[in-house]
Parts: sequence; C-alpha cells; structure tokens
Amino acid sequence: MENYELDLLKMIADIDGTPNGAYNIRANGALASRNVTENVLIKEKDGAPGIEIIIKAGTKNEKVHIPVIISESGIKETVYNDFIIGDDCDVEIVAGCGIHNCGSEESRHDGIHSFFIGKNSKVKYVERHVGEGDGTGGKNMNPTTVVNIDEGGYMEMETTQIKGIDNTKRVTKAKLKKDATLIVREKLMTHGTQYAETDFVVDLDGENSSANVVSRSVAKDNSSQLFLSEINGNNICNGHTECDAIIMDKAHVSAVPKITANHIDASLIHEAAIGKIAGEQLIKLMTLGLTEQQAEEQIVNGFLK
Repeated sequence: MENYELDLLKMIADIDGTPNGAYNIRANGALASRNVTENVLIKEKDGAPGIEIIIKAGTKNEKVHIPVIISESGIKETVYNDFIIGDDCDVEIVAGCGIHNCGSEESRHDGIHSFFIGKNSKVKYVERHVGEGDGTGGKNMNPTTVVNIDEGGYMEMETTQIKGIDNTKRVTKAKLKKDATLIVREKLMTHGTQYAETDFVVDLDGENSSANVVSRSVAKDNSSQLFLSEINGNNICNGHTECDAIIMDKAHVSAVPKITANHIDASLIHEAAIGKIAGEQLIKLMTLGLTEQQAEEQIVNGFLK
C-alpha cells in the first residue's frame, strides 16, 4: 500500500502495520488482507458482496478490525457484512471507511452491517469515516447498521465522522429483547457544502430493555445536517435520545427527535439543542492568548471529544 493508504488505515482503524487478532482489510473494491483466529471466523458472504464475521460463544477480550479504504476515483460499491456473535462474549469490533479521491469521479462506499448479538454478550463497535484528496469527485458514504440484541445483551456504538465526507446518510435500526442495552455516541462535523443525515430507529421490545442515543455535531460554512431519532417503548423500558449541535457561519441544522410509548411503564426522554458558540467562551480563551480562530477550534474539539 501507498503511504497515504496506510495513513488512512491508521485514522479509521488505529492500524499501524499488521494488526493483532482477526481482521479483514478491503481496498478499492477487493480483499487486501485477512486473518482469522480460533474464536473469530471471517468468510465471504454467500449471494452478496461482503463478509460474515462469526464469533464463537464465550469469546472474551478479542478485537476484530474490518476497515475499508478507497483510493481510486470512480469506485462505487455496496457491501453487506453480517456479525454473528455467540452467547456470553465480550469483544470489540473496529470498522470504518477512508476515501482518498484525487480524481474527478465520485467515490462511494455503502456498507450495510447487520449485528446478531447473543444472550449476555457485550460488544463495543467503533466506526470512523474520513474523506480526503484534492480531486473534484465526491467522497460519499452511506452506512447502515441493523442491530438485534438478545436477552441480556449489550452494545456500545461509537461513530465518528469529522473530516471530508461530502454526502452521507447514516441509518441505524435496532431491536432489543429483555434486559438488553444499546448505547450510541455519535460525533459529526460538516463544512463547505457538505450534507449529513442521521436516522436512528430503536425498538425497545423486551422487558427492562434500555437505550441511550446521543449525537454531538458541528456544522460549519454552508453545510447542512439533519438528525432524526425515534425510540419506541414497547414494554417496560427506559429510552433517551439527545442531539446537541453547534452551528457556525451560514450552516443549517435540523433535529427531529421522536419518542413513542406503547406501554404504560415505558419511560422515554428526548432532548435537542442547537446554538452558536457562546461569546463568553471565546472571550475567556482569547484572554489566554488565543486568536478567535484558535479559540473556536479549541471549543469545537472539546465539544466533539
């Protein structure tokens, strides 16, 4: 791989050299490298482009890397990846996509990830998206994550997109059974004329299931963002959705949270806040010797940390 491709892998998946454990690295529409372990099997998906990641029941403290990079202008791909996690597991999955486009054609990656999380299993899922390159072609991606959590299961999602993606629609749909938990932390930044749409739908079907969905975003220049979030309480459950956004320059941000209680003991909360950087925050940092631009950068970085 070229140095810029290795830099992309570092940014999206913390890969520096050959990763430990199981991994599947996809580059420019094809398999670049793969490794499996005793507890983690990765194989080609039947009938559709993509892979199956099968994690043996009882697997603990293993990390799986499945990054994708596109460095050739004009590549457009859709892949379907299934994650089948057995009962009583505790694993981390690091995904993400990096696009380096120096050409005039659109480069796009659409990834549909389906999770089947076994009973009492714990999964941490980290997904990062980055775009770069000085070409005029678009750097676009549309991730879809479908989550099914069995009884007592737990999933923590960290999704980050803070650089260079021109157009994205990010969809997450989740169904939770009894005592299952979903935690989502989204970080997003747009600039220029970029557009980003986030769409969460969570069904709390099981008794004592819970979800906490939090999005933090910054919109700069003439970019636009739309945040949609829906939590359906279909049993005794707890649900919370929150969108906090900083708007700058001539950007546009819309937040549409929705909660629906279909059970008398469903406890649901939604929050949304959009605003500019407070003047007193800027003044305080500027009195410490920072320029206004440096002060804004510090505030934004702290907000998205």
